[in-house]
Amino acid sequence: MASLTIRDVRKSYGPVQVMHGIDLDIEDGEFVVFVGPSGCGKSTLLRMIAGLEDITSGTVAIDDNVVNEVAPSKREVAMVFQTYALYPHMTVYKNMAFGLQQIKTPEDEIDRRVKAAAEVLQITDYLDRSPRNLSGGQRQRVAIGRAIVRDPKVFLFDEPLSNLDAALRVQTRFEISKLHERLGSTMIYVTHDQVEAMTLADKIVVLRDGRVEQVGSPTDLYDHPDNMFVAQFIGSPKMNFFVPAELDAGVGVQVGAGQVLGIRPEHLLPATEGEGWLSGTVDLVENLGEYVLVHLTTREGNSFVAKMERTAIKSGTTLSFKADPAMTHRFDEASGARV
Repeated sequence: MASLTIRDVRKSYGPVQVMHGIDLDIEDGEFVVFVGPSGCGKSTLLRMIAGLEDITSGTVAIDDNVVNEVAPSKREVAMVFQTYALYPHMTVYKNMAFGLQQIKTPEDEIDRRVKAAAEVLQITDYLDRSPRNLSGGQRQRVAIGRAIVRDPKVFLFDEPLSNLDAALRVQTRFEISKLHERLGSTMIYVTHDQVEAMTLADKIVVLRDGRVEQVGSPTDLYDHPDNMFVAQFIGSPKMNFFVPAELDAGVGVQVGAGQVLGIRPEHLLPATEGEGWLSGTVDLVENLGEYVLVHLTTREGNSFVAKMERTAIKSGTTLSFKADPAMTHRFDEASGARV
């Protein structure tokens, strides 16, 4: 296990700067998720920690030891890639043992580590199989096992579930979470899927355009987003935004000129026309079994979503809503910052 300290890390490709002064502290044993849209720099930052990308300026330190000039193989980190990167001509056992053989680990120690990792990942029965005879989820477990046997200080996961179908993603996500509990290791996980981020992380780092937008626990980011970008990125469906012109008189919160009111779909409460803060015309109702997502449009043409109990609402119906003022958010419309 290890702590990481990232200070003013920048990355440029020629004249183009893609990472703009990242500062981050990752504690020993934390499960940290880098999340953000495509092109935000999350995989680049992970690869700089691994040593697979050079750092233009700034420092990355593992346990207070700066590793900028340390080779990837000497950093005591292990990376699990999106593409599994298994050797097709080797058995599962040989895939997991290969890295240890390269550094001249004694055979009895290799055998002990491989079998121990296989037991943790429940792939003992597959050790003599080749990767082509495994499912996608099993291959990903082999890739994780190959990282475990190295006994690294830090595990790095680069979108490891993106090649799996929906059911396998949920199952493998659960297995990774349980693995973290068992090992207690420091883990850094990259994803563009905010559901993965919310369910896995002790701490989430939201990135946009090579900058850190906010760092905090899943609950902190969901309940207290620093800006409109985080408010919309964390949460599914995303937070709704309303300008003052869309709100009826008597709204229970103060929304000034140039401000935007944010309300999450589950916090919109049905109201009679006289007590409602806002209204919208129903465009679509998505029935998800336990609840429905009602897609509406305000009179100003702004689309929003309400999460409601199952109901026989029809398209074209006008509905009114209110909210608990304590569950609302205000942002500056120009900067997007929380007010």
